[in-house]
Amino acid sequence: MSNYDAQASTNYKEAFSLFDKRGNGRVALESLGDLLRACGQNPTLSEIHDLEKNVGGEFDFETFQRVLNRPGGFRDPGEPDEYCRGFQVFDKDMTGFIGVGQLKYILTNLGEKMTDEEVDELLK
Repeated sequence: MSNYDAQASTNYKEAFSLFDKRGNGRVALESLGDLLRACGQNPTLSEIHDLEKNVGGEFDFETFQRVLNRPGGFRDPGEPDEYCRGFQVFDKDMTGFIGVGQLKYILTNLGEKMTDEEVDELLK
């Protein structure tokens, strides 16, 4: 079924408890994506929205385990070399830098698009 072992379970429980702000064994739905990322997963925004439809306003650890072990898993975060090659596509002069305007364009128009506000917050 999955490679979900005892150590991973312990780590997932610890992460879950950090997101359980009220200490009632439940996590707010809007924290699902952040919690998955804290557990080493790499869900897309689309995957998170699909999962949210099936979870409800809050979820417990058992529900979270089912999300973690869903058939097909989540997208592999990739290797650092892949990110470097992707960056080089935009670094035409091979200087190791791209302009802020170009970065904003990339983040708001390509892949999983960010809002202008999210980009501004990122660049602070």
